Amino acid sequence: MSLSVARPLVSVYSEKSEVVKDASLPLPFVFKAPIRPDLVNDVHVSMSKNARQPYSVSKEAGHQTSAESWGTGRAVARIPRVRGGGTHRSGQGAFGNMCRGGRMFAPTKPWRRWHRRVNLRQRRAAAAAAVAAAGVPALVQARGHVIEKIPELPLVVSDKVQEIKKTKDAVIFLRRVKAWSDVLKVYKSQRLRAGKGKMRNRRRVQRKGPLIVYFRDQGLSKAFRNIPGVEMLNVNKLNLLKLAPGGHVGRFIIWTRSAFERLDALFGSWKTPSKLKKNFNLPQPKMANTDLTRLLKSDEIRKVLRPANKRVEHAKRKLNPLTNTRAMLRLNPYAAVLKRKAILDQQRRRNIRAITLAQKRGVQLPDDDVAVKGQKLREKRLKSIKLARSKLPKKPVAKKTPPPPPKKKAEKKENKEKKVPAKK
Repeated sequence: MSLSVARPLVSVYSEKSEVVKDASLPLPFVFKAPIRPDLVNDVHVSMSKNARQPYSVSKEAGHQTSAESWGTGRAVARIPRVRGGGTHRSGQGAFGNMCRGGRMFAPTKPWRRWHRRVNLRQRRAAAAAAVAAAGVPALVQARGHVIEKIPELPLVVSDKVQEIKKTKDAVIFLRRVKAWSDVLKVYKSQRLRAGKGKMRNRRRVQRKGPLIVYFRDQGLSKAFRNIPGVEMLNVNKLNLLKLAPGGHVGRFIIWTRSAFERLDALFGSWKTPSKLKKNFNLPQPKMANTDLTRLLKSDEIRKVLRPANKRVEHAKRKLNPLTNTRAMLRLNPYAAVLKRKAILDQQRRRNIRAITLAQKRGVQLPDDDVAVKGQKLREKRLKSIKLARSKLPKKPVAKKTPPPPPKKKAEKKENKEKKVPAKK
């Protein structure tokens, strides 16, 4: 991502936010390093654990009493109980983590593994990724910094900023360079911490402001240290905890010119090793070209891949005709007639039952009743059917020919004898 937005030259701005003529600097190679948020987050988590101090409860807590179990047979639990009498404490359970005044379960010990060792090359690669992300405006804005009005990113200012010694002049510089909006965001975010941290010397919390990276401190740190959210960092001691607070890349960084020019010597490039870090080259990105559509449509890749299978055969879903009407109609189209007939028969039976029940009770149903309407409609249909049948032309009745008279037995015998052939 950083490679696609990298610019060949970067302008240098004075402390009055004016472009310094003939002072354009080539973009350091570290801004083309691969941005690895996963690596930055892992290294940040491990490094942030190295500032912890060991803590534990007292090894004697919960065991500062003489207590013994009463044993079995007294209808009480076998937990150790405090000796003595005359007070509420006597007879109370002791030692167990479920008892009042007892020890905690698995008491914390000071020999816990507090610190984490991080590989040197991982730390350097994470720092390079954090610096590269600081040159992408989208990532800086996504982190919450207000950079809409700043003239350029990465923002490089002249080395005269390192000579500022008064906070008043530092504020004027931030206002002129249009970075004061990010400091105002910090002022508005100041609030009390939620939880017990209020009692542990971290009562207030606020957001992060711009980070100023310098080469030589000529009064700079004293001038900017009292402005909320603004932090200073020497370019020779780039710390990932400040370059990517919270493990999130995209910190808004203001570079002094001498610090910006020193980045190439610090990180080197893919071909030339670093001059200040032993055996270190910038990590090579996994993809030289991030345009995936162009890669997939290239002739070299298409020759190797098999042609796309555009014929899609979907599995046919077998429907149950007993529960699916359309499947039943495909098998038996007459099922719709039978279903409709069953519904009409049910309505007719319901209407007849209602009329019969009303006659038994001696109640006359109104004309707008459903049963009465259905009965009248049925009678009307029967009359129309009879009328239509009466108007049909009658078919002529075919005359039946009388059957031939039965033959006598003697004639039948003669006919049989005639049919029998003579023997040779």
